[in-house]
Amino acid sequence: MEQVDDMAVPFMKMHGLGNDFVVLDGRARGVEVTPGLAIALADRHRGVGFDQLALLSASDTADVHLTFYNADGSLSAACGNASRCIARYLMDETGKPEVKLETSERVLIARDAGNGQTSVNMGHAKTDWRDIPLARAMDTLELPIDGAPTATGMGNPHCTFFVEDAEAVALESRGAGIEHHPLFPERTNVQFASVIGQDRLRMRVWERGAGVTLASGSSSCATASAAHRRGLTGPEVTIHLDGGVIHIRIAEDGIWMTGPTAHVFDGVLTRAFLEAL
Repeated sequence: MEQVDDMAVPFMKMHGLGNDFVVLDGRARGVEVTPGLAIALADRHRGVGFDQLALLSASDTADVHLTFYNADGSLSAACGNASRCIARYLMDETGKPEVKLETSERVLIARDAGNGQTSVNMGHAKTDWRDIPLARAMDTLELPIDGAPTATGMGNPHCTFFVEDAEAVALESRGAGIEHHPLFPERTNVQFASVIGQDRLRMRVWERGAGVTLASGSSSCATASAAHRRGLTGPEVTIHLDGGVIHIRIAEDGIWMTGPTAHVFDGVLTRAFLEAL
């Protein structure tokens, strides 16, 4: 009989539109995540690889509490696609059509949207400079940055540029520079979006602490909010990302995001890997 290693830590690999995650379930057994562990796991050559890491723990007010880490080991208060992936996992686990996810910012409601789609309410967008946050008082609709981007808070900060052709943007260099712009004391996620049709946007993403990603749920919500504030789209918009298509609906109770999810595989972090950290 194969001997079970009590130090081994199981994990799940999931993605939403190619925005990929390692998920650790700490509800049954305590799992401690350090910045060093997050960075080692994020390494796509020597670890598992992810855009964000999610830790599940018990909650008194929701089905589960979620803590998110970026690939650079920093904390993130919001991760929309990971929330949808975990909501789908919990709905499959419990048989419930709706679950509640507690984050450091708020409790999110997630629902089965049918046809393999999962919806999550990411809450209302924050548009006051203090809530995003920005370094000083200013109009968040058009920031004093070349290109006049819009700043939005979704539990994490976002900076959205509306451009003629999102495909033509040098995403790696532009994104890296804006992430660390002095107007954003906590750094920022960066989006470049183009209007490609009625209530349709093409968007590319640079994520704070992760770099270029194929998709980002909170970025999609922030961009939809910014586009609606600027009169470019209505309250419902379809966003075409590098990893696929997501639907955003700005409603009275918050911003609903709907799209597909994938639970790719399960694995185990070995004693040797953990002891080498």
